[in-house]
Amino acid sequence: MKQIEGGVVAAKGFKAAGVRAGIKESSSKKDMAMIFSEIPCKAAGTFTSNVVKAAPVKYDMDIVNNSPFVQAVVVNSGVANACTGEEGMKNCEELAAAAGKALNIPEGAVLIGSTGVIGAKLPMEKMTDGIAKLAGELGSTPNDGTMAAEAIMTTDTVSKEIAYELEIGGKTVKIGGMCKGSGMIHPNMCTMLAFITSDVSISKEMLTEIVKADVKDTFNMISVDGDTSTNDTMLVITNGMAGNPEITEKNSDYEAFAKALKEVNTFLAKKMAGDGEGATALFEVKVTGADTKENAVKVSKSIVTSSLVKAAIYGHDANWGRILCAMGYSGVEFDPDKVDIFFESRAGKLKIVENGIAADYSEEEATKILSEDEVTAIADMKMGTESATSWGCDLTYDYVKINADYRS
Repeated sequence: MKQIEGGVVAAKGFKAAGVRAGIKESSSKKDMAMIFSEIPCKAAGTFTSNVVKAAPVKYDMDIVNNSPFVQAVVVNSGVANACTGEEGMKNCEELAAAAGKALNIPEGAVLIGSTGVIGAKLPMEKMTDGIAKLAGELGSTPNDGTMAAEAIMTTDTVSKEIAYELEIGGKTVKIGGMCKGSGMIHPNMCTMLAFITSDVSISKEMLTEIVKADVKDTFNMISVDGDTSTNDTMLVITNGMAGNPEITEKNSDYEAFAKALKEVNTFLAKKMAGDGEGATALFEVKVTGADTKENAVKVSKSIVTSSLVKAAIYGHDANWGRILCAMGYSGVEFDPDKVDIFFESRAGKLKIVENGIAADYSEEEATKILSEDEVTAIADMKMGTESATSWGCDLTYDYVKINADYRS
């Protein structure tokens, strides 16, 4: 498996575009994106666990579960189309119909994604005009994929995309993805918005199984601020144009594609965590030596979501007591007198706690390690062989500034 260019257009038969429709009048940024496959696709997805679900989430859940195939995705930034009642659902249907007409495909083959301000209504005339413009600008170059990735950004500071190719069943298979996410990130399914495309041939049943299993170790393991969005959506669409024998059972081909999807989703998840609103560092937490996988996940998430730990990372302060404290309220039973804790980054690795008490370490060296833009905390519980890794970011002054005036 090797990394390649292209993002969502790396796979055979996929095109994309990103344009400015003027959804947010005060901004000159691109705000609508489209992904299109030349032929029908299998689709699988995961969606927000928030009881308050945006209209596009409910719309997509129905399409993924009941439509015979999908062929396009239309995404907008600026307005979430959440808490908009029946009008919000009708808007999704209208957008799908407009895209279907522009692309000459059934409206039931169009998925919809939205992100932005909750409660605001979509400027439908601008958006239907935007769909026509998108359809006319679809392309399959790496730049077309990047334009789409940029168009779905809100408070993101960088676009997020990746692609890989590998061999499955004697054929070259490609998989690529893009996502957006910077704030309101605390998934219990996947993330804010993520779209993965592939030319692999795989049954809908096997694709669904792989997707639902994968998010547990990728998008479900990130947190920026503890807020689970109303719009969280992760969609994977595959058109089979690679020509490999269709994957219909759990075999080596199944495992190869599952591994590729995990590479894509792990990369995108880490990009989101590191681009958390106001963040200066990606914060990774590895828990090792746990007795069960479930407990490893609980402890890892407890550490990565602690506001006090996140603030210490921002201050480059090796305040390990906050980490041990977060482990203690995770709901997992363990012996704190056996725990070892390490900090690691490009600047080195340092043991700061041994068997529950401070190790003999240099505060100066610890500060140096914590001053990098990617920092890892490792907690060895010495209870068993299970482990888990989560990703988050530091907590800075700018997080409050960004969210205090988000609507303006």
